[in-house]
Amino acid sequence: MYKGLTPLEVADHLALALALAVFVGLAFEGIYKREPHASPGGIRTFPLLSVLGAVLFLIDPPSLWPFLVGLGGVALWLYAHLRSEYARGGDRPSLVVPAVNVLAYAFGPTALTQPLWLLVAAAVAAVLLMESRESLHRLAQRVPNDEIYTLGKFLILVGVILPLVPDRPVVPWTPITPWEVWLALVAVSSLSYVSYLMQRYLPASGVLTPSILGGAYSSTATTVALAREQKASEAARPELTVGIVIATAMMYLRIDVVVALFNRPLAWLLLPRVVVLAAFAAAIALWQWLRGRSPTPVAPRKLPVSNPLQLSAAVAFAGLFVLVTLASSWVRSRFGSPGVYVLGGVAGVSDINPFVLSLAQGSAAGMSVAGVGAAILIAAASNNAMNAVYALAFGGARACLKPALALLATAAVGLGLALLTLPH
Repeated sequence: MYKGLTPLEVADHLALALALAVFVGLAFEGIYKREPHASPGGIRTFPLLSVLGAVLFLIDPPSLWPFLVGLGGVALWLYAHLRSEYARGGDRPSLVVPAVNVLAYAFGPTALTQPLWLLVAAAVAAVLLMESRESLHRLAQRVPNDEIYTLGKFLILVGVILPLVPDRPVVPWTPITPWEVWLALVAVSSLSYVSYLMQRYLPASGVLTPSILGGAYSSTATTVALAREQKASEAARPELTVGIVIATAMMYLRIDVVVALFNRPLAWLLLPRVVVLAAFAAAIALWQWLRGRSPTPVAPRKLPVSNPLQLSAAVAFAGLFVLVTLASSWVRSRFGSPGVYVLGGVAGVSDINPFVLSLAQGSAAGMSVAGVGAAILIAAASNNAMNAVYALAFGGARACLKPALALLATAAVGLGLALLTLPH
């Protein structure tokens, strides 16, 4: 028996391959057999191909010649069939049809030589890709070419440049390495990109979903967008007030997710605190909603967000990260932990991600985990207060006073938790 498998194990593996071939055949028949010109393959053909591949493979496993000859025969059969259909005036043949036939032919050898989860995963992937043919084609038509181009450049930054960046400190003032700088950029950009795609391509349903996704992307950008819409509305819209506060609640959870990617002990320290802050903000949002909800709430337009994978944004983030890292190291060495707390308050006025990530990666060497956690909470509270200012500036005191007060209250609670977190 092959590779020490008992006859019963070989039978079990081949039975699984046969069952998965039938499964793929069912999906294939439901899609391609409905067309005027029947495509090769189906609920009988795929199991036969699976058995044929297994038998030819077992004849001579070391050389694989019988299996390869059979594969050549399958390829010629597919070529002849598709060519004859095309000559009869049919549609241009799809590569999916021969690919699924060849996959079924490989089921047998795969079941005998590879982990069974790989065989199951291949079959499920094939079925999902066939069943989602129409939705995938619609998605391809909706995605602009510039976004595909941007994603391609980002994959180069992740898969090519990241492994080549040196993973050792290049300046004596900070232990952060260029590889860690690039990894921080990749982590933040990836999380923001997922939220960006969901905001752009998922259908909007009320104010809650856009606010949650917007808070995961950028609570500041979401606050500004909703405040502007609140100001443009003829009447006060409580759902927009709720959205601004919910975005802040998501910001706290996002901070802990980002920290967990680089510093698990710090993330565990922050977890109960950010959960309290997120729950506090959510409770205020619920209270405001119950007090001021209208019978026919109007959903906001999709929030105007920019692609976070643009190279200009990536370069700006990397530069800001390096500056914040150097500043944190210098302030820590010159003024001690109190200086880092003050720097956190200053960093919260703008994007707090560089400050949070630099501390999570150890830019303030010598600080305790509790001290670093307190500095992050101070930065988040400062960012809340700044978002309150943005809400008033872009939405006006009349329309956005309530969400501004909610953000300031959340900032006050955050400062209180930061004081409790300070090492004694």
